[in-house]
Amino acid sequence: MEEASFWDDSNNAQKVIAQSNLLKNWVVPFREAEARFKTVSSLLEDETSADDPAFLADLLEELGKIEAVIEELEIRKMLSGELDSKNCYLSINAGAGGTEACDWAIMLSRMYQRWVAKRGWKLEVIDTVEGEVVGIKSITFKITGPFAYGYCKAERGVHRLVRISPFDSNAKRHTSFASVDVTPEIEDDIEIDIKPEQLRIDTFRSSGAGGQHVNVTDSAVRITHIPSGIMVSCQSERSQVSNRETCMKLLRAKLYQKEVAERESKLQEMSGEKKEIAWGSQIRNYVFQPYTLVKDTRTKYETGNIDAVMDGELDDFINAYLKEFG
Repeated sequence: MEEASFWDDSNNAQKVIAQSNLLKNWVVPFREAEARFKTVSSLLEDETSADDPAFLADLLEELGKIEAVIEELEIRKMLSGELDSKNCYLSINAGAGGTEACDWAIMLSRMYQRWVAKRGWKLEVIDTVEGEVVGIKSITFKITGPFAYGYCKAERGVHRLVRISPFDSNAKRHTSFASVDVTPEIEDDIEIDIKPEQLRIDTFRSSGAGGQHVNVTDSAVRITHIPSGIMVSCQSERSQVSNRETCMKLLRAKLYQKEVAERESKLQEMSGEKKEIAWGSQIRNYVFQPYTLVKDTRTKYETGNIDAVMDGELDDFINAYLKEFG
């Protein structure tokens, strides 16, 4: 009877499924890598492979790929936080600087979209505010993938761009800023007390690039949590009900993250420790001119291949962060 009642409880069933999927994210890649390694090892032991340089090169290349999988699993060992395995919301907000900052924000947006695609994850645009001339003022993605929050949290902070502005007729160098915020997706089993009277809910028409209306109804939703001042919005769905549900999920996630941050801050005050990496601090510089360099200010990891970075090659930066800060 106890076992039957356990499986009848949908919440408990969801927890079991989530735990099962989490274990699969570890076990399946390891077993696949192990099987591939055994196959390559047996082929390398075959004397005929030494007489075929092209075949030998293919085997060595496969070993390199297997090594990359193992290294990825080693990185995951560092993602032991309570929320690291969760999906997440990633928001980009243009800083001061008008057109320059809005253009930088959309460049970062493309960078993260390409990075997510390279990892085979799913990305959904939740909300976008277009820039007045070009680019975007802000954008929010939902990123779905194994340990998405654990990896994406390495990107939280201010990103600084230095380049010759394409919008400056005098071809002068400009510095632009954009901030990235990352929030874990919170499951329904975590209780966050949100009272209806604490919310201000506004509806408006969804709009896209160039100010064109997606539809003629007020389907987009903006919710403000009055006590904290946290504001979230969603216009990705045609239904106002769906947009409202997404807003509430994002609001719960942000309130939970705020509570965790406040708790950690109090513990650090009690222990007399100071946070080495402050919220909202500059974490990475992207220099396009007079030379090309991307450098992380926290780990000191850097590369001159800025085109690859803007094309989504972020794993080396993220792995360096996780190895140093976990």
